Amino acid sequence: MKRQITISLAVLAVLAALAVAPWLGISDYIIGVLTMICFYAVFAMSWDLLFGYAGEVNFGPSFLIGVGAYGAGLADANFGLPVIICIAIGTIAAIIGGLLLAIPALRLRGPYFGLVTLVAVLLLQDAIVIFAGSTGGEIGLSVPDILSISATVNFYYAFGLLVVAGAVLFTVANSPFGLILQAAGQDPIEAQALGFNIVKHKVVAFMLSALFSGLAGAMLVFYLGTASVSAMVDVAVGIQVIIAAVLGGRRTIIGPVLGAAFLIGAGEILRPLGQLSSLVVAALALGVILLFPDGLLGLVRGARRA
Repeated sequence: MKRQITISLAVLAVLAALAVAPWLGISDYIIGVLTMICFYAVFAMSWDLLFGYAGEVNFGPSFLIGVGAYGAGLADANFGLPVIICIAIGTIAAIIGGLLLAIPALRLRGPYFGLVTLVAVLLLQDAIVIFAGSTGGEIGLSVPDILSISATVNFYYAFGLLVVAGAVLFTVANSPFGLILQAAGQDPIEAQALGFNIVKHKVVAFMLSALFSGLAGAMLVFYLGTASVSAMVDVAVGIQVIIAAVLGGRRTIIGPVLGAAFLIGAGEILRPLGQLSSLVVAALALGVILLFPDGLLGLVRGARRA
């Protein structure tokens, strides 16, 4: 009970700070950073549902992000559909792609699921390059439409997505369904012996992860104005998502918001260091993970107890 209260207080504090931030006279640049934090927080929360609860290490979160992003981008660039329809198409594409990947992959044991998801990212990268005439290849795919010309409006789109995704994922994770996922992740043999279809539950968890990853990826395209491998599909993007989730605190859903804020915020603050900034941010993240295995949210809980 105390754990839930602590998490709730941390969530309310973070959401309140984000909600009022654009009205504090900050620059559009800072609002843009906060917008990216919201998108990456959704990516990390979605990843945490599968790893933190189901115990499945998805090394390819950028596969779902990329399918959603390019699905929406191609619909806009080639057919000129309304933005909301394009976002829906990208989201559906991510769900279908996730389903086609999850059904065979989740039947594998050990590290094979992680390897399959990693290979899926590499295959998507190759497909984008091979079909460069349609996808823009390594240069990227420009889209004619955007979410809004206002930085504040763009932020509230991303913030709204963060709130909805967080509420849904947190509710699912703390429901009986989430308890079964935890049981399947900790001892799949015993969970199966109790009569639970652990593959079915993990597939549903993967679909929820695909839903919000694809939706955030599709919206990100219309925020950035382009879909590119380096920004949405690259393995490095997936690593950032994973680090944000673990850094914030796995099996919390909400902790990844703190992890995303730390990674994106530290990266922007240290940008004057040039190429050294990535090294410093990675070292800081590694230090936090080693010193505080429960992540930043665990650190908050520990400070509250103290």
